[in-house]
Amino acid sequence: MRTQVPQYLQEVLQACERNDEGALADYIPELGNVDPNPLAVAVCMGDGTVYGAGDADVEFTIQSMSKPFVYALALHERGLEATLQQVGVEPSGDAFNDLSLREDGRPQNPMINAGAMAVHAMIGGPQAPLRERTDMIVDGLSRFAGRQLSVDEEVYASEFATAFRNRAIANLLRNVGIIEQDPRDIVGEYTRQCATTVTTNDLATMAVTLAMGGRNPVTGEQVVPAWVCRYVLSVMMTCGMYDAAGDWMTTVGIPAKSGVSGGILGALPGQAGLAAFSPKVDSHGHSVRGVRVFEHLSRDLNLHLMEVQEARVRLLESSREVKLRDGLARHLRLRGALYFGSVERLLRELADIPDEDTVVVDLSDVTHINPIGRRMLLDAMEQLGGTGERRLVLV
Repeated sequence: MRTQVPQYLQEVLQACERNDEGALADYIPELGNVDPNPLAVAVCMGDGTVYGAGDADVEFTIQSMSKPFVYALALHERGLEATLQQVGVEPSGDAFNDLSLREDGRPQNPMINAGAMAVHAMIGGPQAPLRERTDMIVDGLSRFAGRQLSVDEEVYASEFATAFRNRAIANLLRNVGIIEQDPRDIVGEYTRQCATTVTTNDLATMAVTLAMGGRNPVTGEQVVPAWVCRYVLSVMMTCGMYDAAGDWMTTVGIPAKSGVSGGILGALPGQAGLAAFSPKVDSHGHSVRGVRVFEHLSRDLNLHLMEVQEARVRLLESSREVKLRDGLARHLRLRGALYFGSVERLLRELADIPDEDTVVVDLSDVTHINPIGRRMLLDAMEQLGGTGERRLVLV
């Protein structure tokens, strides 16, 4: 039996694809030449199962979406106290490329460019060779993604040639002693960090690694400690969407980070990583269609962090066999509330059971089923009924 998740994700894309608002980030010449039409979405569950729809094979540069992961690497390497001495954690309320610093000279947070360059300079220590530092960062991003990533040299060259504002920010950081290296060198290697290429599947996997306490569920590697993820997700929640962070948190409610290449990633603690991609961005630098995709996912799947929900379902509490009038059946007992994640797990369990087996799904202890969970369950029953074999019994 196939799961309904890819079909649902395709419907989300269809609901968003006609939106033609926004513009390419052409202040980076190479990004101004990309195809504006690709649209993709991906969801990575806590066990590493990845669902995608749309142009999932399109690669694009990670840009500012690298910031939370490099911040995680810095926290892991240098510790919280040392990191906080260099970069604050307060929302700035300003654009991502604002030149302002706190009164004590620190950047406001690691999600704006000033903070991100300060964090970049911390990796490996101030004496680390430039390319070695960037190699360490790309390696760290790859461990989050679960595969080896690479740098798009053409985007790098185009972006570095026009990085005048970032050079001004780096000079300001050097002037107040936040960075010790040559500002031009830091801008160059930070630009290389941003030119690392990813897909939506990569972003969803990277996001779920943060959401699951630093453990990549695809590779099984503990990339960073759980305490690091707690701090990173907190900063993403308050600062990840820049001067639109308040609007994002009230409407979508998922810790997230965007990039001017058109990607958005979101990490829902303990549940899933999500990603969307569409190149046209708004005045904040957020993908227009990507924002709409996340709004659909949050609303349909009850993913808003502030959503009042009953305790989520405990799946497969009992997998014993039960005796029916015409033979034995598998018994799957559910308890609690059924939402997207728990129904998705149930459907994957059903997909692994032989076609000739009858399955009893015991819903007697289920207290609530949200709309998308109900739809997925009913679609599964209809699909099973269409095979001509009685496999699913709800009790």
